[in-house]
Amino acid sequence: MSSLRSLPSMDQLLQTPVVISWIKEYGRPLTLDALRQTLDEVREEYRISKDVPPMDELLESAHNILQIWASSSLQPVINATGVILHTNLGRAPLCHSAIKAIQNVSLGYSNLEYDLPAGKRGSRSAHTESLLTRLTHAEAALVVNNNAGAVLLILSALARRRSVIIARSQLVEIGGGFRIPDVMKQSGARLYEVGTTNRVHISDFQTAIDDTSPALILHAHRSNFRITGFTSEPTLSELAEVAHQAGIPLVDDLGSGALLDTAQFGLGHEPMVSEALLSGADLVCFSGDKLVGGPQAGIIIGKVDLLAKLKKHPLARALRADKLCLAALSATLIHYLKDEASVEIPIWRMISMSIDTIRQRAQSWVDTLGVGEVIESQSTVGGGSLPDEVLPTIVFALSVHSPNTILDRLRTCQPPIIARLEADKVIFDPRTIMPEQENVLLSSIRSILTNN
Repeated sequence: MSSLRSLPSMDQLLQTPVVISWIKEYGRPLTLDALRQTLDEVREEYRISKDVPPMDELLESAHNILQIWASSSLQPVINATGVILHTNLGRAPLCHSAIKAIQNVSLGYSNLEYDLPAGKRGSRSAHTESLLTRLTHAEAALVVNNNAGAVLLILSALARRRSVIIARSQLVEIGGGFRIPDVMKQSGARLYEVGTTNRVHISDFQTAIDDTSPALILHAHRSNFRITGFTSEPTLSELAEVAHQAGIPLVDDLGSGALLDTAQFGLGHEPMVSEALLSGADLVCFSGDKLVGGPQAGIIIGKVDLLAKLKKHPLARALRADKLCLAALSATLIHYLKDEASVEIPIWRMISMSIDTIRQRAQSWVDTLGVGEVIESQSTVGGGSLPDEVLPTIVFALSVHSPNTILDRLRTCQPPIIARLEADKVIFDPRTIMPEQENVLLSSIRSILTNN
């Protein structure tokens, strides 16, 4: 048993060589705070243990605190789950050109809101608008910070204090508990539900238009679930005809917003942005970091007169995208324009990866480590896209005594490795593991197995 009198004073600690080195590395204020917290914790613990740790343990505790405080909690991880658009892991990884574009505009100044030919103030929306209109053949476009923001802006600008007609079957909840009705309420629009959960008829919309004076019809794509069985719902073209006869716009919230046909990769058909426009939607909004494969963004395309109202609304400034987002999104969209998205954009490379390539990678891991096995499994797109759709895959599987312990230890690696558990085996899906991550992945697995 030791006494609190043996606890070194702050002055004594500040004179030690190691603390002097910390001050140079972390700065005096942060170092002082870490030492104070450590001393406070020791005093609190002394009430129970009646013991004071030796100097080296005390300094180690303070150093651990400093390292935590001085490091970012947001860090890269290796996604071995096979979920391509993993919402918890940041959704779409950016393509190399997007990363380069971010670097180019962030290392110095840029023409974010400067019209170079005219030599005067310009518009930040111009950088992506020309790309989006050329790509989708829409009349105009606007980029905000995410798709929920896009929906909020549309409803606030076009339907505040007015009714918005929507089918009950489309009152969806997206990740994190955000619900379409709540977004509509926040915008000031009045929700007018029609139909039932499983069956909605075009006559329901016609009756609703006669009964109220709606601002618009909202169609929300069910991107994260399916309704099957005894169901019916009007097509987008039918909704567009009814809306236009009534002189009101049709807004299509696509959510994922596919710019490529997913059916060509062996998946079910996800409604495409171009299809929504051809069906008569006046505004279409979708995410930039889902099936587009770019940064987090909300993309709105459609009629020029409606976009003009959105751009002038005060909320547009609060929701506007920054230069890093616009740079990354522009670089991503250019790959679509050049017809090279399936090769250059990571999520499409993962989706289109052949079984033979995946099998070869998994087998090479078995050969390198001398453990594990290659088994058949399934990958998913994720990110609220293509529910119930899976891609056949080949995984590297480890049979271990305590799989949950291995999963825990994988998450402590640098970088952390996020794998999954399947039939009591630890599973690593090559589809979502970048080729440049393979060496560190195998090194980390070998280290864990050696020390297990």
